[in-house]
Parts: sequence; structure tokens; C-alpha cells
Amino acid sequence: MDADDMKIAGNGESAAKDALIAKIAGVVDAGGLITGSDVALRPEDWQGQGSCQALAVIRPQNTGQLSAVMKLCHDAGQSVVAEGGLTGLVQGVRPTSGDIVISFERMADIESIDAVGRTMVVQAGVPLQKAQEAAEAADLLYAVDLGARGSATIGGTISTNAGGNQVLRYGMTRENILGLEAVLADGTIVSSMNSLLKNNSGYDLKQLFIGAEGTLGLVTRAVLRLRPRPVSENTALLAVGDFASVVTLFGSMGQKLAGSLTAFEVMWGDHFALLTTETGRHVPPVPAGQPYYVIVEATGADHRRDNEHFVEILGEALEDGLIVDSAISTSKSQRQAIWDIREDIEGLAGVLKPLVMFDVSMPIREMEQYISVLRKNIADQWGDTARIIVFGHLGDGNLHIFISPPADDQATHHLLEEIVYAPLQSIGGSISAEHGIGLEKRAWLHLCRSEDELALMHGLKKTLDPKGLLNPGKIF
Repeated sequence: MDADDMKIAGNGESAAKDALIAKIAGVVDAGGLITGSDVALRPEDWQGQGSCQALAVIRPQNTGQLSAVMKLCHDAGQSVVAEGGLTGLVQGVRPTSGDIVISFERMADIESIDAVGRTMVVQAGVPLQKAQEAAEAADLLYAVDLGARGSATIGGTISTNAGGNQVLRYGMTRENILGLEAVLADGTIVSSMNSLLKNNSGYDLKQLFIGAEGTLGLVTRAVLRLRPRPVSENTALLAVGDFASVVTLFGSMGQKLAGSLTAFEVMWGDHFALLTTETGRHVPPVPAGQPYYVIVEATGADHRRDNEHFVEILGEALEDGLIVDSAISTSKSQRQAIWDIREDIEGLAGVLKPLVMFDVSMPIREMEQYISVLRKNIADQWGDTARIIVFGHLGDGNLHIFISPPADDQATHHLLEEIVYAPLQSIGGSISAEHGIGLEKRAWLHLCRSEDELALMHGLKKTLDPKGLLNPGKIF
């Protein structure tokens, strides 16, 4: 093919794209289609540093519109990327200039709440916090909770099987979804809007789309499982002198609180110090300087009795030498001040530059040794020019590792990934606890999935999306 032939082919492809956009414009209203330079005005990720690179952004208002759009894209062989609140950390929804972005920002309605059956029907674009507040207004609880609750969408949390702060008691997103609706690559609508706790009639099809990162279908609606809203909420920040005591404390609190333990978060001492005494962003409820800081939270049904029991348990832990110091919140503002330290990702990002973030999981018994080896390997490689901060949901085996290396280039990133991910295989860990695989972790998926598992994943992808149009390049 000579230069003239290539030019003709390019012009033909451009004309086909224009024709597709014109057809899509006939499906959605004027506010449902963004093209040209307006696309670049949209952010690329949660930090808002880059601009969106895509052929167009489609903003459907309902499942029917999305189905029609997907049929057009399927016929044209057009790739699409579904976009939620842009709170993911693995480039899971990053498009290329040739992709069409499907944004669910106009599908943000709460359709119904069944207070008796404890369910809520929502569209995929509903922000997590909006769903939480609607549940609370009905004296119920939607138990999935995470720091990005104001931006993260229900569809996004489903597509990544998000975890968060209350997994210990209520499970991941998967455990809180009763049914969902999804649009396949060819526009087929799969409506599995089950609202029953017990339904064993054939395959549970919703599981195909939960945690699939938008590669098997686009989630449009969901039936959320709601819980009774707790009456009491007791929160404490504990300073702990060694990791063995952290583990013992976790076991003890779990037993003595008899199922009411909702959160057990750990911050390594340097993380706590950075956000309190070093930067002054937060007033430390207890003095900095200890190796570990733990947030313990329990919820129940009786204010007085639950509080007395909570205080009693912490007193016993102090007498047993499991904790060095403690601060028990006595108001919502004090509770929020404790959680603000744990959730201050912006504070970390403002200091740790450049910043490479990791989200991993492993058996609790392996954590101390893993982090010790990790610190040593990083120090051996870069000395004191690299900084590492560790915190996470210890109760469910999830650690967040923030590393600031001396250089911000591809070779450094790859070396960091090898240092962080390689040891996980031998200890039964995972390279992704909450955020999925996206683009960033594709090369390392084999460390926690067998060849047979990967082959089955590829088979599912080929069956549901034979043209490879949905979120191409992600996971595999």
C-alpha cells in the first residue's frame, strides 16, 4: 500500500466514524453526545491532571438508549469504554483516541426503595453517597462504603467489585447486589433484576458482570441489598506497640464484639505521623511515635450498652498490654476526625511526589514479614531517596502501599511493580484487592491466576464480546 492508498484508507475510516457518530446522534438527545474539542475538556482520571482522549462521549439517559448505541457500535466494530466516577487507580477506564466513552452521569436515578424487603433499585450512575443517604432516609443502610463515596458510582463499584471500610462485616460489593441489568456488546439487554435473597433458579448471571471491569457488559441498573441501620456506632483510634499485638487485638475484638465489629483499619506509624505532626493536616487524637495505629469501629442496636461494652473491651486490651494509648470518639465530629486521617489520600499525594500506588491483599499472618522485606528491597535499591507509606483494611487482608521513588519513569515503575508484586505469589496474595486489573496490572495477573483460570476468562470474553469491543486492553 503506497502513500496515496493509505491516505484514501484513512479518509474512508474517518468517514465511517463520522457516519457512526451521526447515527448515534439520532438515538440520543443533544445533551447525550459530546464530540470534538469538548471531549478534551473532560478529565482523564481522579486527579483531573489529564484530558480525556476519545472519539466521542455518549451520555445515555436509559438502558434503551444505551442498547441502541451499542447495536450501532457493534455493527461498526467500534470499541467503547464505560466511565463512572473516575475514582479507580489502575487506569481501568482510560480510553484511547479511537474509543467511544459511555458515561453514566445522566443515568443517576434512584428508582425505588422497598423498606420491607430492604432493597433499592438504582441506575448505574448513582453516586455511592447518594444511595447511602437514600437508604438512611428510609432508616436502612447500604453497607458498601469507601473514601471516594461522593464521586464513585454504583456502576463503577459493581464493575470493580469494590470493597472499602466495612467489608469485614458486610462483605464486598458482590455480597450487596441482589440483581442487575447489563447491556452486552451487541446491544442485547440482560435484565436479571432479582430482588430475592434466595433464588437458585439456574446460573446467577449477575456474577458475570460484577468485578469484570466493563469487559463483558455494561451495567445499567442494579438491585441493592439494604441492611437494618445500626443505632449505635462506637469508634476508637488505638496506638499499638508491635504487629503481633495488632493481630492479637484483631482476634480479641472480633470475638468479644460478637459480630458487631465493622471496621479494623491499620496505619503504620510513618503514615500517621505524615498526616498529623509532619504536615499538620490533622490534629493527632493520640500522640504520634508508635509503630502502628488502629481504627476500630463497632455498630449495634443499643447506645448505652454497646458503648459500655466497647469501653470495657478497650480497657481490657490496655490492661493486657495490647494497646499503648487510645482515643474513643464521643461525637460524630470526633469520629469523623479519626476517619479523616485514614481517608486523606490527597494529603499523601501532596507530599509523596512522584507517587506510585499499590492495592494488594494477603493473609494477615504474612503482612509483617511482607512489609519488612518490601522496605528492605526498596532501601537496597534506592536508599533513603524513596519513601514508602503503608495502611489499609487489615481485617480483610487488604493493604494500600504508597511509594515515592526518586524517578518517575517507566523503568522505575516496572521495578517497583516487580518488588511489590513478585513476593505475593508464594504467600497466597493478590495483586489487586479492590481496584481491579485495568491497564496497570495486566502484566502481573499470572501471579495470582492459574493458566486454566486465565483460559476460562478469555473464553468468557470471547463468548460475550467476540469482537473485543468492550473496554479493550483491560485485564488481559
